[in-house]
Amino acid sequence: MKKFDGMASSEYGISSLVLMERAALETARVIEERFGRDIRVGVMAGSGNNGGDGIAVARILHEGGTRVEINFIGDEDKLSPQTKQQLETARKLGLPVYAGIKHTGYDVIVDAVFGIGLTRDIEGKYKDAVEVINNSAAKVVSVDIPSGINADDARVMGCAVKADITVTFQYRKFGIILYPGAEYAGEVICVPIGIPKELTDNRRTGAVTFTDKESDLRLPERKPSGNKGTFGKVLFIAGSKSMGGACQLSALSAYRIGAGMVRVFTASENRESLLRKLPEAIVDTYCDDGESSLLEAEAQALAKGIEWADVVAVGPGLSVSGKAEKIMEIVLDINTKNMVIDADALNILSQKEELLEQFEFDRRKSEYEVVMTPHMGEFSRLIRKPVTEIKKDIIAECKAFTKKYDVSLVCKDARTVVTKRGKLTYINTSGNDGMATAGSGDVLTGIIAGLLAQKPVGFEAAVMGTYAHGIAGDIAGMTASSYYIMAQDIIQALKCL
Repeated sequence: MKKFDGMASSEYGISSLVLMERAALETARVIEERFGRDIRVGVMAGSGNNGGDGIAVARILHEGGTRVEINFIGDEDKLSPQTKQQLETARKLGLPVYAGIKHTGYDVIVDAVFGIGLTRDIEGKYKDAVEVINNSAAKVVSVDIPSGINADDARVMGCAVKADITVTFQYRKFGIILYPGAEYAGEVICVPIGIPKELTDNRRTGAVTFTDKESDLRLPERKPSGNKGTFGKVLFIAGSKSMGGACQLSALSAYRIGAGMVRVFTASENRESLLRKLPEAIVDTYCDDGESSLLEAEAQALAKGIEWADVVAVGPGLSVSGKAEKIMEIVLDINTKNMVIDADALNILSQKEELLEQFEFDRRKSEYEVVMTPHMGEFSRLIRKPVTEIKKDIIAECKAFTKKYDVSLVCKDARTVVTKRGKLTYINTSGNDGMATAGSGDVLTGIIAGLLAQKPVGFEAAVMGTYAHGIAGDIAGMTASSYYIMAQDIIQALKCL
């Protein structure tokens, strides 16, 4: 946004003050639409351009008949040129301007202390101001980003304003998409401020996109003349004897997202239960007996399943036993089909570096597509970095992984990140905390595999599968609290997509 702001001026002659006025107009409009004009508003303004936005909001609300005061928290000798001009105009118009926080008994507080340029922890009088805002009974509207949130990585910079609404300009910032910043932003309303579309369309400076409306969901087209083979065949290699539910959830999800046929290679203990709950599936089994090798007949059944399939999904509930490792080695040795790798299969890759190395760009010989779906713990093991380090810049860590490995990466968290070399990165905003439940990841694996079987490319299947999974979770949340949702509820909600 800083780059676009400067380019709007240098390339199109649109000054920063014009953009500031547009930002203020949009923010004032939101306040008037939500709270009306018969309110008392206090603007908390800093010295930078975010403060100038807030002061302009105060002037516009004042002109519309709203009672408004400006509490200037910054230093006047450090005013940005635009903010200095806004403050002079406000004083000439007779708006009340106080040094520091004079009053707190407002209906609405406009938080315009710090914007996207904050790089160090908030201290001193600014920390006191944040505490006053957070302790107020007023509704809080933050300008562009809540003061105290790092715009790049969503960190809390010592302390931060807890907003009810954040009016952000032109594009959402990482700081209010990722957590913990998203918790402080409240409802996020993204408004245009006059950055020319031609400028942003012609430059991939951000390299990140995300979707947040159901019209963005693009499921594969269903051919009226199709048959079960038309819509793809998925093999799931999943489910040890103690984790039989994982293969059931994955297989059912693939069917519910439209796959034509599903086959499961699983521990023999799971056969009866799987066929009872999912009689549509073809089931092959192996003996999960603690040995580190497969019987010849078992290995042949595995090879037959791989040959039969359009997509191979491996890992849910598989365990990391010696036998599971052997299965993984066989799969990687003979498979030439598009592939989804999840859960214990990823854990095996993290333990056996020579297997993971097969996916490096300079070692890949086969052209089949691979989607890896680790949660943060699994990703941590894959790249040998603590989760706390990864979360400092999750986007960069994911992109670094897919720069090295020829895969589409679905890094699962409260905000799931999907990356692939040469593609725009996707940040998923669908879903809710009720989806943080056992089996939810198995459902996602099934959805992605089911979509991949219907012939979209790996990255598109990963993005749309992640998005659809979140939407299904949101649909489930409409009829039940987040305490109630189980993985099976997410599968049931797929029927409403």
